Amino acid sequence: MPRAVIVAARRTPIGRIGGVLRGLPVEDLAAPVIRAVLADARLDGAAVDEVILGNAVGPGGNVARLSALAAGLPVSVPGVTVDRQCGSGLEAINHAARLIESGACTVCLAGGVESTSTAPWRMARPDGPHGLPRPYARARFAPDAVGDPDMGVAAENVADAFAITRDRQDAYALTSHRRAVAAQAAGRFTREIVPLVLADGRTVDRDECPRPDTSLDKLARLKPVFRDGGTVTAGNACPVNDGAAVVALVSEERFRSLGLSRGLVVVDSSSAGVEPALLGTGPIPAVRKLLARTPSLRLADLAQVEFNEAFASQVLACLDTLGLDPARVCPHGGALALGHPYGASGAVLMTRLFTDLAPGAQGLATLGIGGGLGLATLVEAVGEG
Repeated sequence: MPRAVIVAARRTPIGRIGGVLRGLPVEDLAAPVIRAVLADARLDGAAVDEVILGNAVGPGGNVARLSALAAGLPVSVPGVTVDRQCGSGLEAINHAARLIESGACTVCLAGGVESTSTAPWRMARPDGPHGLPRPYARARFAPDAVGDPDMGVAAENVADAFAITRDRQDAYALTSHRRAVAAQAAGRFTREIVPLVLADGRTVDRDECPRPDTSLDKLARLKPVFRDGGTVTAGNACPVNDGAAVVALVSEERFRSLGLSRGLVVVDSSSAGVEPALLGTGPIPAVRKLLARTPSLRLADLAQVEFNEAFASQVLACLDTLGLDPARVCPHGGALALGHPYGASGAVLMTRLFTDLAPGAQGLATLGIGGGLGLATLVEAVGEG
């Protein structure tokens, strides 16, 4: 079976909702990244068999097709948009890898994009002809009989179920910010970020959310947001964000013919479900399923794990249960500091692995998803570094 190789991976800077990227719709976020990965991979747009993008709260329609055309790809290149909520970007990459492994495609672009700043309002139809439309915050993830808590409430549930204290959550959030600030200062994100030019001519080339001035004392003063007497605050929960990330995947044969020096082989991926009330714990069964399918894999052997840090409580619950070394998890900061642009976040994880992994090293991208789902993808770096 052919293997899929990620040969380029880029992302936008990640902006805060209503922040520096607020005027850019999804296609204006995704299109520059598509062009950048094509250039990095030395690929002509006409060579792309499929463009697959994840999107969770955007304008609807086929965002992948819209973005591909905005990027200048030929009209002959198809596109499809997937929605696995927070896991959409990683799902797009997994789907593209499966297409290449099956022989259905040779070259795919995959990733995700989210503009929470320009996302449309959601309105339910009135009950009768003279009623008024009713706004609602999000789509349903599970039927009422099963339970469908909001993300923050589920994060409180996880903190209770796994005995994750407020102090541990705040300490983890502080570590994420410190790592991200240090990575920014060292220029670690420079080669993965595609600078964006705004309508007023300004160029944005840095993530907006990492806070060099945060501290345990400041975090401790924040009040719980989702439940009286709870432990989840704005400081140990991720912000809401805008951004895009895209990777180029090719078959091993095409990888060799392109003469590229490095890549990430997609070894395997898995998905799994958990109780929606504990939706942040989806990575636990997803990673365990991956381990069961790969007997030679030991988590201790992984060089790096990129875990989407939606809430510190769910990250810590998963790390504790799986026995993952926190030192190898998001070593340059995660979503608590960098941000969580929903449909793009899974592709941001893969972009980080592409930037960081040395040849021969294995890495894991994993995240929990609304409705009680988890995704996990194992990759191995090949080439010269």
